[in-house]
Amino acid sequence: MTVTKKIDVKAGKPYSVKIGKGLLDKAGEEAKALGLDGKALIVSDDNVAALYLERVSASLKSAGFEVLSFVIPHGESSKSAENLLAILEFAAENAFSRTDTFFALGGGVVGDLCGFAAAVYMRGTNFVQLPTTLLAAVDSSVGGKTAIDLTAGKNLAGAFYQPKLVLCDTATFDTLPDEEFSNGMAEVIKYGMFCDGGFLDILTESNTDIESMVARCVAIKARVVEADEFDKGERMFLNFGHTIAHAVEALSGYTTPHGSAVAIGMAVITKACVNANECDNHALEVLISLLKKYNLPSECPYGVDEVYNVTLKDKKNAHGMITLVLPTAKGKSILKKCDYNELKEIITLGLK
Repeated sequence: MTVTKKIDVKAGKPYSVKIGKGLLDKAGEEAKALGLDGKALIVSDDNVAALYLERVSASLKSAGFEVLSFVIPHGESSKSAENLLAILEFAAENAFSRTDTFFALGGGVVGDLCGFAAAVYMRGTNFVQLPTTLLAAVDSSVGGKTAIDLTAGKNLAGAFYQPKLVLCDTATFDTLPDEEFSNGMAEVIKYGMFCDGGFLDILTESNTDIESMVARCVAIKARVVEADEFDKGERMFLNFGHTIAHAVEALSGYTTPHGSAVAIGMAVITKACVNANECDNHALEVLISLLKKYNLPSECPYGVDEVYNVTLKDKKNAHGMITLVLPTAKGKSILKKCDYNELKEIITLGLK
């Protein structure tokens, strides 16, 4: 196995993202090379554990780790306070120390939940991300955002907590259902839409190799995170489409997958900007074409008032204002603070 790509994230606590086939079998070796040892807690979900838990456990054991695992049911509903506390209790009952390591093996739900547990267990223990979905590889596994959902909304409790290492084994994408791969492509398209028109051209004209595609997304995110680790400025560009997306997810009772919701959110916001004459129509045409290519939705099934009322609970709201990412052309966007009247107007324009 050869690591084909490596991206260094120069956050407050620097780390590397390694991208290639077969990396799960090197998890123990890679962790050991960073000076990690002792106990390893692998957090996974029931779908992923059935496929990869034994392989990762064997790799960690061969590197000298004492390995335990904690498996949750798959799905967004598992990103809960109950599971967070259960993981913390499990770690405490098994005498984990802050020098031991939590390993998140799975998609975004597992990564967010395990990362938050690592952030708060003994005020911070070691944490390694092992993303097994395209969406997690290009988005949630990089950048240090960890969270659980509350009754009032998604990701409302969490912490900024960077991993020690991210190992993205692209061979795991081969076991993804087509729908789940498409959900990851929504986040891939997002990077091109807000800042990289050339990347959109590549996605439109050809199918780039998966390692290069993931690496390009991670490199963009690394640059943004390095400039704004704690989401107070430039990092907000990564939220393109997400305000509407979170409303769509909530309105669906979280039955709409995150990637599909992001696709809808990007389409709504881009259409709103086109209708307001603040974005050229070509950007919308490119976006819709790519969403169709990867079997992603572009139409919002909910009305203006429904979407607006849910967006008022978005965690990005502050002092009666919300910051939106608004496209101005293919691969270009701006941040704009909007009051609630402007927000409703934008939603209305996007749902016309």
